[in-house]
Amino acid sequence: MRTVPTEHPWRPAGALLRRLAGFAAAAAFTGLLGACASPGPATTLAAASPLLHDDLFSPAPAPMGPDEIFALSPAMRAFLATQIEPRVSSVGRQRALFDALSERGALRIAFDSAVTRTAAQTFEARSGNCLSLVIMTGALARELGLRVHYQDAFLEESWQRNNDLLLQVGHVNVQLGPRVIDTGTHNQTTELLVDFLPPSLLRNVRTREIPESTLVAMFQNNRAVEALVRGNLDEAYAWSRASVRQEPGFLPEYNTLGVIYLRHGNLAQAGEVFSWVLQHDESNTRAMSNLADVLQREGRNAEAQQLFARLARLDPEPPFHYFNLGVEAMKRKDYLAARKLFEREVSRADYYHEFHYWLALADYQLGRLEEAREELALAVETSTSRHEHDLYAAKLSWLSAVRDKGLPVHQ
Repeated sequence: MRTVPTEHPWRPAGALLRRLAGFAAAAAFTGLLGACASPGPATTLAAASPLLHDDLFSPAPAPMGPDEIFALSPAMRAFLATQIEPRVSSVGRQRALFDALSERGALRIAFDSAVTRTAAQTFEARSGNCLSLVIMTGALARELGLRVHYQDAFLEESWQRNNDLLLQVGHVNVQLGPRVIDTGTHNQTTELLVDFLPPSLLRNVRTREIPESTLVAMFQNNRAVEALVRGNLDEAYAWSRASVRQEPGFLPEYNTLGVIYLRHGNLAQAGEVFSWVLQHDESNTRAMSNLADVLQREGRNAEAQQLFARLARLDPEPPFHYFNLGVEAMKRKDYLAARKLFEREVSRADYYHEFHYWLALADYQLGRLEEAREELALAVETSTSRHEHDLYAAKLSWLSAVRDKGLPVHQ
């Protein structure tokens, strides 16, 4: 998964956050972190370099490059030797690796959105987001001599939040082709798609092949967003800088860079970056929202209001709109109104665990224990990290005990 962050919601007040189902884009996981990015501008590093301001940040450890990101560990080489090579003579390299990555295969990588991992880290942890899975798969496939095609998948726009950052989530996958020398053998005449998502969700999905250099930039941008979420701005800038230098035409990384400047208090530099993004994509609502925030902080309220008005026309009901209203209703203890608002958010984004969790809270306060239990179960099912899964599972277990024992509900 890849992400893009957004600093503020698409309206004059309230904080907005913007990872990685696979990778993130920062509007506020690229402020990743943004959604599946469209092809970026034909930008050279020389043209993008004026947007980088190393003097504003303290030195941080050098970010990883392609060699480190795709490096195979001894354990991965041993896996290829013991689990893949013995099957090559019967099914071929392509099918042997594909089967190992399948749901019932030897690897069985679990989805976890908490961090974007390298190939070796994903293999060791047996978990990662979709970008991590693609990187690990690509590394193993290249070692086997297979052809690899990375793809940006344009799924329905999805969002997550982390503290006060709104994260737009994108998705990537990878197709495995046979070695040129193997074409025609073992019936390996087509490519095999490796993806966390079930085939039913990928039918008729538009994809765009991306070069490995863009995949590396996505990884670095995701790491920038993850450091941003942790509040480590020096590290976040180092990763963002590496992403820009790696692939100057990858537009979401600039939104991440702008959010880092904004969080660092460099309003002029943040505004410069967001304006640059809008010059290349005039309808980029993430950059527009963040630029409006910058203008407002600079006291340029008339210009900010013009952008907020345009945002309202482009998207009158932005991500988390009904959720934020529902939280306010919960604070007023108007649980019925909150429930209706959370239901509206769930109806348009039923993939997001937090919406189900808050709907469960409203149901609980209304004495609807069975409905609350069902929503908590959905929160468990849609959680994207082990921490979230365990948290919701514990709450579900407690609520089930409350229901079974007939304990009173707190109004």
